[in-house]
Amino acid sequence: MPATAARPDRAATPAAAPDRRHRAVLLVTCLALATVVAGMASLNVALPDIARATGGSQTQLSWIIDAYSLVFAALLLPAGAIGDRFGRRRALLVGLAVFGAGSGLAALTTDPGALIALRALLGVGAALVMPATLSTITSTFPPERRARGVAAWAAVAGAAAVLGLFATGLLLELWSWPSIFVLNVVLAVLALAGTLLFVPESAEPDAPRLDVVGALLAVAGLASLVYAVIEAPVRGWADPWTLVGGLAGLALLAGFVRWELRRRHPLLDPRLFRERRFAAGTLSITCQFFAFFGYLFVIMQYLQLVRERSALAAAVALLPMALGMAPGARLSPRLTDRFGARGPWVAGLLLVAGALASLGLLDADSSGWLVAAVLFPLGLGAGLAMTPATTAITEALPSALQNVGSAMNDLARELGGALGIAVLGSVLTAGYRARVDVAGLPPQLADAARSSLAAASRFGPPVADRARDAFVHAMHLTVLTAAGVVTLAAVAVAVLLRGTTTRTGR
Repeated sequence: MPATAARPDRAATPAAAPDRRHRAVLLVTCLALATVVAGMASLNVALPDIARATGGSQTQLSWIIDAYSLVFAALLLPAGAIGDRFGRRRALLVGLAVFGAGSGLAALTTDPGALIALRALLGVGAALVMPATLSTITSTFPPERRARGVAAWAAVAGAAAVLGLFATGLLLELWSWPSIFVLNVVLAVLALAGTLLFVPESAEPDAPRLDVVGALLAVAGLASLVYAVIEAPVRGWADPWTLVGGLAGLALLAGFVRWELRRRHPLLDPRLFRERRFAAGTLSITCQFFAFFGYLFVIMQYLQLVRERSALAAAVALLPMALGMAPGARLSPRLTDRFGARGPWVAGLLLVAGALASLGLLDADSSGWLVAAVLFPLGLGAGLAMTPATTAITEALPSALQNVGSAMNDLARELGGALGIAVLGSVLTAGYRARVDVAGLPPQLADAARSSLAAASRFGPPVADRARDAFVHAMHLTVLTAAGVVTLAAVAVAVLLRGTTTRTGR
């Protein structure tokens, strides 16, 4: 009897060991993912404090936020290919090391130029980390556990940005803005140690060679175009640097498309966009994140510098958006099953556009309830539109191209965010500089007032009051621009999906 009773225990031990390993791998990869995704949004909460500490202009603040997003988006596809070919564990280790080291240096600087450069370095690390996390799960988990692992990854990818906002707000209540980068270091070190201990190596040695030329064309094209857009309000739209940067960016991106069409194994095959559902999903996600990150860049400054809320209170003020997104995401598949994807998808985008346009009603004295009343439908619309867009990207491609679909979904998110901060930040800067009244002010005071609201706020009334009025005016222009972009996306999706009967799961 004792021998017989001992057998189940001995048999259970080998079965339990893989379970523990898979849970450990999932925990580590999700921690690494959360670390880099939170970096996209979290620093928006600290913008007023960073502006005061560094003396950065409105344009430099745009670069501090967008340097990370731009490099992250531009390197996402080539970094994913590097991880697949040379080892995902290696990509995770290198990416986390770069991210942690860059964050440590960023915590020690108050120079806006150095901070921009270090944020770009963080983007390099993030680009290596994000695709390696998902690829590690899909390549090392058995089929019966893979779906749950991917679901957990997707949940972390969606929630990390919001959690990052609240974590940043709490840190700013207790310490100062460099503590955000210290937290990055701690998280990166924990994820790095977990990767060394638990994550197995996986790679595809027979994967096609990296498309170096395509990667360079994409990076150079996006960098040139974003440079022109961000610098235009200060330099002027007719300035030679603005014109050269914009034209060079467009030419390089056109060269990228032409190059990819000729490649046997392209980094991104432009022919995929002939599939209407794939094109609609990619366009929709890009425009939604364009509006989301651009709006976030604006609203955090409005809440803290115009409404004079604390960083934590400003982050809490965004809760109605998250509360609206959850029921929207749950409702979307049911509506899609009943009516098809087109109706709920387009309705969600129009709801987002209407909510963004309603932000134009806010002024310096608006009630907090009005802010909440606008943000809830914004989240509801985003939840309705996000699910069918993501589903369309993956279902439009055959099973052999599912990795491409996943990468394109990530790229659309990050690229949309980078372009949103660049374009809408540029609209904000141009509107602010055109509106701020510096008549009768000494030259030094006038320059400070024109550079940013944070700089003008140091001098108190009447300079700060003029700057707040100018910022609110510029914010109205910015959110109306975002609403226009999302409206155009809704029209495009309606046209692309005309005549289709796409339903969830088909």
